[in-house]
Amino acid sequence: MFAIVEIAGQQFKVSSSAKLFVPKIANQVGNKLKFDKVLLYSDDKGIKVGKPIVKGIEVEAQILNHLKDNTVIVFKKKKRKGYRVRKGHRQQYTQIEITKIG
Repeated sequence: MFAIVEIAGQQFKVSSSAKLFVPKIANQVGNKLKFDKVLLYSDDKGIKVGKPIVKGIEVEAQILNHLKDNTVIVFKKKKRKGYRVRKGHRQQYTQIEITKIG
């Protein structure tokens, strides 16, 4: 059994007890979330495709952790002008665990 869910503007394929890294969600660690934008749902009976979402199906998840990705260096330079800028960026993510689909 799996589903394709839209979380924070991105689509994720989820299954029961799967752990995912999604863009940061502003909730406390341990809180439970419900996602109702299910685009596709599959089980042993068949596949349901939404138009645009599947009605009556929601995915429950629990927040495990908040963390940051590795540093991405952004370097800009203009030759022969003496212009050099070096900046770093760390994207923030939330780790969630899918507890229930259906």
